[in-house]
Amino acid sequence: MSRFGARPVVAALLIAVVVGAFFFCEYLIYIPTIFQCAWPKLERTRAGEEGIGVGDSAVRAMVLSDTHLLGAVGGHWFDKLRREWQMERAFQTALWLLKPEVVFILGDIFDEGKWSSQKHWEDDVRRFHRMFRHSPDTELVVLVGNHDIGFHYEMDWFKLQRFEKVFNASSTRIVTKKGVNFLLVNSVALHGDGCPICQSVEKELIRLSRDLYCSLQNAQSNGEGKENCEGARSYPPTAPIMLQHYPLFRVSDASCTGQDAAPPEERHLLFREKYDVLSKEASQRLLRWFKPRLILSGHTHSGCEFLHDNKYPEISVPSFSWRNRNNPSFILASVSSSSYSLSKCFLPEESTVIGVYCSAGACLLLLLLAHCLWVKGLLQLSLCLLGKHKSL
Repeated sequence: MSRFGARPVVAALLIAVVVGAFFFCEYLIYIPTIFQCAWPKLERTRAGEEGIGVGDSAVRAMVLSDTHLLGAVGGHWFDKLRREWQMERAFQTALWLLKPEVVFILGDIFDEGKWSSQKHWEDDVRRFHRMFRHSPDTELVVLVGNHDIGFHYEMDWFKLQRFEKVFNASSTRIVTKKGVNFLLVNSVALHGDGCPICQSVEKELIRLSRDLYCSLQNAQSNGEGKENCEGARSYPPTAPIMLQHYPLFRVSDASCTGQDAAPPEERHLLFREKYDVLSKEASQRLLRWFKPRLILSGHTHSGCEFLHDNKYPEISVPSFSWRNRNNPSFILASVSSSSYSLSKCFLPEESTVIGVYCSAGACLLLLLLAHCLWVKGLLQLSLCLLGKHKSL
């Protein structure tokens, strides 16, 4: 092959390596990774509850947390572009392969909602709706986090109502699907210091607690306690799945294990009440009011399973953003009125993506080096043959 005839072949190989690496890392890698995930079968029930009934119909719920869409102030344009593309491809691939009925995002949707101007807020919201677009068959339910409206000392009615208006719902409410009560809690407002927003949220939680209690009483049909249930709203008579941004109180992540748990050097760091976790008092109030069969929370960016009072399990859902973790994940939950089962779906590790790009770069260098050596050898051979020809 001549020197000039080799150039198109080398160019084609170089283009194939570049395009192949890009297409795999930015599109294809999500498909085999998420394809390994599957909806769990219903197999877990609470003590004292009956097993899975023949007529039980499970809700397929996908739960993720802490997307932290970067804002205009602290977000570098390339970091913003990269992280949002990754989350968009992962989310859209998950919807395509898994087809959840409902998706819960447990707060900290935005990174700078606590201080963003109206213009920047509208830009962040527009990007969120583009990234997390979904079909009418899937319901998207969003909870509020401290980065969305600010920590307790930063939040105000304007920020809270701005958030609630975008997502067209109160930040504290019950969402019912197929006989399952999903209790959404605005945990940012549970400081217990009597602030106006705190009073409003606590009043709503007390009302919801009464409604659920009365629904259980009506289902039991024993007549006890019904005199206090006039005007109560009716819900399916089952303990709720409680979802919120802040975890309930725990001392640390020392008992947490698994590949998405906090790093070993961070697990024994003590949590601060009302900052890293809810206060003991607020946590006990929620458990006493609702007696949830499962609690799902975010905020820490790491995974954890914790059992409160030896009967209330809590799952902390890791961050969905590669900016916060090398191995983001989300929860797949199959939930019926009497049981639930969970599984975790991990996304591609960013170190794997970087490794593929580095390998592609090494292949490019080797191809270029081999081509240069081959051309150099051809040139030397040509000069040698030319010299022999002249000597003849």
